[in-house]
Amino acid sequence: MAEKFAIVTGASTGIGYHLADCAGKDGYDVLIVADEPAIHTAASKLSAGGAQVRAVEADLSTLEGVDMLLAAAGGRRFDVVCANAGNSKGGAFLDQSVDAWRRSIDTNVTGTVYLLQRVLSDMVRQGEGKVLVTGSIVGFIPGPFNAIYNATKAFIDNFTEALRNELKDNEGVTLTTLMPGATDTEFFARADMLDTRVGAAKKDDPAEVARAGWDAMLAGTGHITPGLLNKAQVAGAGVVPQSVLAAAHRRIAEPGSADG
Repeated sequence: MAEKFAIVTGASTGIGYHLADCAGKDGYDVLIVADEPAIHTAASKLSAGGAQVRAVEADLSTLEGVDMLLAAAGGRRFDVVCANAGNSKGGAFLDQSVDAWRRSIDTNVTGTVYLLQRVLSDMVRQGEGKVLVTGSIVGFIPGPFNAIYNATKAFIDNFTEALRNELKDNEGVTLTTLMPGATDTEFFARADMLDTRVGAAKKDDPAEVARAGWDAMLAGTGHITPGLLNKAQVAGAGVVPQSVLAAAHRRIAEPGSADG
């Protein structure tokens, strides 16, 4: 058993999987979680490289699922927690079921906030620990045809900035927000957005995004947006009118826009 212990949520694929890979390669024992059986396949693949990786299949849109994850830690001290789990469904909001948009909000916001409260409370008591939370540059952009997801990421980007300020006097405890742009993961397929311009476009490498976030977290950096184009979009979002940003997002996220 390694001295260092990391938890990574949403780790069956994409950025979360590669964050878990970073942890394993850096000598951490890793507990990974997702709400699908593929999390066990991910654990096997990560373990093949020599890391000690254990998987939990739990629904992090519920408080019970978060409690199940924390119980699986078996009382071990959290050195690193990567809160990466997210859920989205593209398309017109009025066409979405209540269950669909509730699951997105409960996963992206409620489950994440509850997890952060639990793990950061322990880290503050022990006087040490690092947390990485996956936000997004879309948190700065109103998102027609992905309205719920963009709004939840706006919450996460804002919430973590405020929480970081609250924690500033707790030396040894850091909170980093990873704010990527469009990344080549399962996200767009799961959100039914493969027929959109953003779904069909070239995207960032999830391994590179994860490594940038991991390194920023270890350095205690407050937030990181990998990629010059993504940084430019965040900067522009601060000066461009919200209505213009919404219109631009519509052009890339409206169903069928890939054909245009």
